[in-house]
Amino acid sequence: MSDQSSSDSQTVPDYIPSLDQMQQWTRSIGQVQQLLLEHAAGLMTKAEVPQPDAVALPPASPLFRPDLLAQVQADFAKESMALWQRFLDAGGDRPEPAPDSPAAKKDGRFADARWAEHPFFDLVRQSYLLISDYLLRLSDAVDGLDPHQKEQVRFATRGLVDALSPSNFPLTNPVVLERTMETGGENLVRGLRHMLADMEKGQLTHTDGKAFEVGVNIAATPGKVIRETPLYQLIHYEPTTKKVMETPLIIFPPWINRFYILDLAPEKSFVKWAVDQGLSVFMVSWKSADASMKDVVWDDYILRGQVDAIDTVRELLGVKSVHAIGYCVAGTTLAATLAWLAARGEADKVASATFFTAQVDFREAGDLTLFIDDEQLKLVDQLSAPGYLDGRYMAATFNLLRGRDLIWNYVVNNYLLGQDYAPFDLLYWNGDTTNLPARWHRQYLTDLYRDNKLAVPGGISVEGTPIDLRKVQTPSYVQAGREDHIAPPRSVWKITEHFAAPMRFVLAGSGHIAGVVNPPYKQKYQYWTCGKDVTTLEDFVAAAEETPGSWWPDWIQWLSGFSSEYVAAKGARIPGKGALKALEEAPGSYVRSGHAELVPATSPEVG
Repeated sequence: MSDQSSSDSQTVPDYIPSLDQMQQWTRSIGQVQQLLLEHAAGLMTKAEVPQPDAVALPPASPLFRPDLLAQVQADFAKESMALWQRFLDAGGDRPEPAPDSPAAKKDGRFADARWAEHPFFDLVRQSYLLISDYLLRLSDAVDGLDPHQKEQVRFATRGLVDALSPSNFPLTNPVVLERTMETGGENLVRGLRHMLADMEKGQLTHTDGKAFEVGVNIAATPGKVIRETPLYQLIHYEPTTKKVMETPLIIFPPWINRFYILDLAPEKSFVKWAVDQGLSVFMVSWKSADASMKDVVWDDYILRGQVDAIDTVRELLGVKSVHAIGYCVAGTTLAATLAWLAARGEADKVASATFFTAQVDFREAGDLTLFIDDEQLKLVDQLSAPGYLDGRYMAATFNLLRGRDLIWNYVVNNYLLGQDYAPFDLLYWNGDTTNLPARWHRQYLTDLYRDNKLAVPGGISVEGTPIDLRKVQTPSYVQAGREDHIAPPRSVWKITEHFAAPMRFVLAGSGHIAGVVNPPYKQKYQYWTCGKDVTTLEDFVAAAEETPGSWWPDWIQWLSGFSSEYVAAKGARIPGKGALKALEEAPGSYVRSGHAELVPATSPEVG
């Protein structure tokens, strides 16, 4: 018996609390649980329901819908009692596990077995999940708010419960506790260094930046910069085949990020893959905004950006038309460009258009709309005082949309566990931010996201030419990401409701980035196509055929249907050998410039 007891005691790590300590912690957890609930309920009860200024209304009705509130409270009380009873019945041993919800089973924050192996941490975990569910359901029970405000409440609540996760704190995370004991606290010292370095640069680090060099092992597809304007550089890539498709391809990436999301490491590069398919590929590399671009507006990106680049390539190669790709915001802009060309009788300049996760109708544009109201726009104006918005503010916004994965995951791994940053080209690109022109950014948020003017025929004019998406007859390939939280597939689908063009819609597995950057060699994810004539996304999904792997081969097969002629890869098809001489090697200087210092959080401009 004594040997067995001795053996058992040796298997209990020093960082695990004793039974007395566990009982004390249990009481504390119960008190914390009660305080959190009372505080959250108090804040929500005191909140004022916005009322129209010009209308006299009777006193506001109760903030919460009584029926939903009663049900949520009853469920919480019942589940809380069941949770505590399980631990009391266990008498200090590990209680029988309760069945987790599907969401809890996929929750990577608690994937480590130590969260379930010891009663204390199991109690912490399950108490947190119970409170989280309660607060989220409580936010749904708020009454008297319009749908937009209600989504804002839910988003804020979700951010709060993610921040309060016990995995984010060293004393309630068994993995961090064990690492701290093993290293004598060195993990926390390394983590502090990481945190101070991030504070110095004003941005959360996700990967080892020293592992990548633009133009060497990332954005390294050979080519030349053949044109430079105050808005963009035009890159022409070296052909790798003896003959190339006569109609060239020009790619418009979003200027919210660097262009090389489509030219990461060579095995992932869409650009290299397209070149290897026998395409003459041109890429626009947008200039990261500075004070000189304070008056740049959307018209500039359409006319002096996309139309100018299209005409440049057509004239250089002596061709009638180009194939064009627009990614995200550049896809939205490409739609306006096509409508502008159609209105002027110049639609034949673009033989086909491809849209990567692009929106033209912003009625269901996802969580980004939660950041667009009068107060948020005032803040944007303050942050854009120099004439541009520092890209790190935009990066922080996108991180907030996936705070659990892009913020708290790195707080735990890099600050608490003190882990070194792993090299990851996609995350390096994600941190390589660009600045946005102030007037354009304000115009984009108000005219498109808030007022949805592009979806209204004539709602927007480009230097006097009304934009009507119904006039677009350019054959189009529309790709959406099934799990895209930035451009949800339901929103991307709406392009099919506005264009009069023949169209192929493809729903790809994964999200806004991985759904696009999915090279065939990986055989990863899947995509769906539909041969039937359908009018809704729901009908598309119901009738769609699933194909494993990348959708890129499907796209090139579709594109080949418009370009049966091939020409020798010589003369102007070689970068710098035509009328436009090489200015510098790809990827060019614009992709390396544009970083600015963040305004300190204590400055009067930020408040």
